[in-house]
Order: sequence, then structure tokens, then C-alpha cells
Amino acid sequence: MTEALLALPVMLPAIGAGLTLLRPSQRAVRLLSVVVLALVPADALTLLVLADTRGPQALHVGGWDAPLGITLVADRLSALLLTVSTLITLAVLLFAIGQGTAEEGRRTAVVFHPAYLVLVTGVSLAFLTGDLFNLFVAFEVMLAASYVLITIDADENRTRAGMTYTIVSLTSSILFITLIALVYAAAGTVTLAQLGPRLAELPHGLRETLSLLLLVVLGIKTAIIPLHLWLPDSYPTAPAPITAVFAALLTKVGVYAVLRTETLLFPRGSGWILLACAAIVTMVVGILGAIAQDDINRLLSFTLVSHIGFMLFGIALFDVRGLTGTILYIVHHIVVQAGLFLAAGLAVIRAGTASLPRMAKRPPPGVLVAVLFALPALSLSGIPPFSGFVAKLALLEAAVDQGGAAAYCLAAAALVTSLLTLYAMTRVWTTAFAGQPMGTVRGAPGRLASSVTDAPEPQPGGVRGARLMLAATAGMVLTGVAVAVFAGPLARIAERAAEDLLRPEAYRSVVLVGEGEHR
Repeated sequence: MTEALLALPVMLPAIGAGLTLLRPSQRAVRLLSVVVLALVPADALTLLVLADTRGPQALHVGGWDAPLGITLVADRLSALLLTVSTLITLAVLLFAIGQGTAEEGRRTAVVFHPAYLVLVTGVSLAFLTGDLFNLFVAFEVMLAASYVLITIDADENRTRAGMTYTIVSLTSSILFITLIALVYAAAGTVTLAQLGPRLAELPHGLRETLSLLLLVVLGIKTAIIPLHLWLPDSYPTAPAPITAVFAALLTKVGVYAVLRTETLLFPRGSGWILLACAAIVTMVVGILGAIAQDDINRLLSFTLVSHIGFMLFGIALFDVRGLTGTILYIVHHIVVQAGLFLAAGLAVIRAGTASLPRMAKRPPPGVLVAVLFALPALSLSGIPPFSGFVAKLALLEAAVDQGGAAAYCLAAAALVTSLLTLYAMTRVWTTAFAGQPMGTVRGAPGRLASSVTDAPEPQPGGVRGARLMLAATAGMVLTGVAVAVFAGPLARIAERAAEDLLRPEAYRSVVLVGEGEHR
């Protein structure tokens, strides 16, 4: 039974993608996608309960034990992030269906659903895989699907942005596969559970070189400054639901990979000070870049880059409290970032432009949309009692407890970044969302009216579609509120997951069953 639960998050969306290519009716395709993405988070939640109560769960595909076979592993960390991530993909899919992203034309209808489900397959595989090579495969699956999604019915600008995204990702992939070859040549395995002890036996210089190369590879995928320039040029060009799922998940998969490999393969190596410096620079430079933007999507993209630094903050501290803060921040940021981009998408559809100066001259999208943007914006800024405050407080307490110049510099950068984030979010809200609706501005098809029920123009998917968009966004925002409400139980799970990361014996033993190599 447990083995089936581990296979389903990868197999269900992959099979669903194949079935959607059979070209049944659009209603059947939409229903199939929704059912698949409703089952996956339920399965992930079950895995989380099992991992929390019984320890890590492993599936040796085909009955081949590691290191010969493919192993899928669900511990507290991977199951928690899988649960949150798949909930996000369901909400974003509902928004996309409401907007009509999947029904704008024959090409879009044929491509969107299978590509989206393949993306979910890659995300699930990345969280569950137990070896470096299949982590590479997961990134490649996500890359293939995301390139399709970012260029669906693309104009010249989106095609150019998609090419930038693809070229940078392929460069990262070439470095990644080179790294895997070097690791295999040096250690004789790519199984994560085996690599830690074997890499520890390598000469110091070789080990540090591999660690640095891995950090560069994952830094590109995670958009750590200065390896971030591809992200603000790529994400803002995509439709709102695609941008939302990219912003919520793709960089977080990279952070998960950093978290997993830094704890299993290179625990507290000399590169930790580089990680701390990268966290500080990413936080501060990213938010300064956001303040300089006058496009709402680019501003949010730079904010996304900036807050990757908060996640690196806890990894650099490398203790239970720091890693707990990082895990809490990843969960918070996945939910909040998706909510922000969906709410911004509603405002952009309403205004017919993403330019903040132009949005200031257009009717605001209405009170409901303004509130849906304000709540995650306040959370991202770290205003109590929202989830961002809980996660940032955990990181700051960890820094104070650890002490030292590096920890205090990280804490200071986090506080400055939070204040600047509040300034940036306030600027966006007062420019694009504040005020009273002045009626519907004509001339931009697919624009939301100030009220869903009194829309005088045809809406994407009709009034029912507009309601579905609002409902999906509201559900995403309320999920962010729920993260704050249940911060206590969530923090306890995150703390146990952090302890698992620092004491990976249980993870190694469940992967290397029968090998006798779990030290």
C-alpha cells in the first residue's frame, strides 16, 4: 500500500497527461485534470502522515534496491512540500480554466493540460527522488513542460523570453549532468543516501570543488543573485496562472534541492559562508531591483528573487532552528507567491496592462481583488499575524540564538529586506488596487469588471469563469491565512523535518535496506 502511495504522485499526472492527448472533449479534459490534481495532494497528505508517524517511506521501483534501482523516498520534508505544492497546482489549474487559458484556441486546448500535468510530474519526482541523476531528470521534465507553457500562443516577446529561459536552463542542465558524472567518477554512486559518507572520504579540495559546482548549478535554477537574470525576463511574459505556478514552485524545487544536498552531501562545509553571503546579497539586491520596477509582474518577480535569500538564510545557519525557519518559509512562500500573482493577474486583466503608471490611470479592480492582493502582500512583508511573520520570526530567533557576525548580518539583511518589501507592496497596492471602481473601461478584451455579476463585457469563460478565477484566488489566499492559523502544528512538523535533515540515519537506512551501509 505504501509503495503505491509513493508511486501515485509521479504516475497519476503522467498518465493523466497521456490521456489528455487522446483529445476527448474539452469538458472531459478539464475534468480529468482537476480529478488528477485533487487526488495527488490527498495522496501526498497521506504520505506526510505516514512519514511523520512511522519515519521515511521508500519505494524501490521494480524491486531493485538502491543503488542499482530507482528509489522514491518520502520523509517529512519531501511529503510536506509535495502536499503544499500539489494544492497550489490544483488552485492554479482552476484559475486557468476560469480564465480560459486552456480554451483560447485549438493549439492551446491540445497543449495546455498535458504540459501542465507533465510539469506536476516533474515537481513530484524532484521531491521524491532518492538520487542525483533522477533529480536531474525531474528538472528536465519540468523544463520541457515549462517551455511549452511559457510559449503557448506566444508573440515575439514571449518567444524571446521563452528562449532566454530555455537557454539558461539548458546551460544549467549541462553543468548538472557534468557534475553528476564527476560525482559518480569520484564516489562510485549517485544515490543521495550513499553519497554523504563517500564524499566525506574524498580529498578536501575535490570535495569543496564539487560542492561549489553543485551550488552554482542549483543557484541558477533557484535564481540566486547573481545567477538570477533570466527570471525577471521570463516569468512576467507568461499568462497569470502560468506565472503563478512557476513563481510558486520552480524556484522552490531548486531550494529544496539545495536543502537536501547541503544536508546529506556537504554538511556544514567551508562553502557555508558563501551561502550566507549569497543569502544577504539575494535579499537586498533583489528587493532593490523590485523597487526600481514599474511593471507589476516584474516587480513581483524581483521580489520572488529577493525572498529566496530568506530560505538560504536558514540553510546557512545549519542548525535545527535555522532549518526549521527555512522549511516554514518555503511553505509560506509557495502559497503567498501564488496568491500574489493570481491577484495581480486579476488586476492586470481588469486594467488591460501590467504597467503600474498606466494601472494608476485605470479603474481599480474592486474591493475584493484589492483585499485578495493585500493579504498575501502583508504576509510577504512579514506583518503579524500572517505566515510571513511566523517564518521570519523563526529565522531571526535562530540567528540570535546562534550568534556571530554572519548570523547578525543575515538578520540585519532580513529586517531591511522586510521593510523594503512592505514599501514595494504598499506602492503596488496604492497604485493598482486602492480607490473606488470607476466603472468598466472598454477596449481591452477579457477585462474583469468591478463586480463579477455586473460585468457588461464578455469575460474569459463568461461570468462563471470570472467567478472561478476569483474563487481560486480566494482559496489560495485563504490557504495562506490557514498557514498562519496552524503555524503551531506546522512549526512542529518543520522542526522534526529539520532534525531529520541533520540526523539522516533513518533516511539512509530506509533507502539502503539490505545494503548494510547507513552510516
